[in-house]
Amino acid sequence: MRLTKRTNISMRVLMYCGANNDRLVTKSEIAECCNTSENHLAQVINRLGQLGFLHTQRGRNGGITLGRPMEEITVGEVFRAVESSVPITECFAEGENTCPLVNACKLRPAIARATEAFYHELDGMLLSELVCGNDSLMQIMAPAACMSRPALHA
Repeated sequence: MRLTKRTNISMRVLMYCGANNDRLVTKSEIAECCNTSENHLAQVINRLGQLGFLHTQRGRNGGITLGRPMEEITVGEVFRAVESSVPITECFAEGENTCPLVNACKLRPAIARATEAFYHELDGMLLSELVCGNDSLMQIMAPAACMSRPALHA
């Protein structure tokens, strides 16, 4: 199974917002940290906002924050929402399916079950599990927050 670039970037954006949950973040800082273009990012942010995963605030002091707590966002939910318009194979594309085997195919139901198992596994993973306690991620996405923590002395 291959996920779209849009889904990959969506998860990066959500993790970045989660890692910087104490403030509004900007599109340009996400683009720099997540190694993506601002144009592509703008489309992803817009879609995540429409889906309720993000809250966007326009204007001079604007920015982006999570639309709801990290503990309420599952990875499976995000993947389903972002990938919903992309069929896993041609035979799942309503109106665009040209496969002559669709009525006799025994592979199609197996693919459907495997896809559902994939999403089911991701339904058990929360955004907070990807961010909270992940010091390596915080060093990449919120280094100032990491550096402001007191150092532990042995």
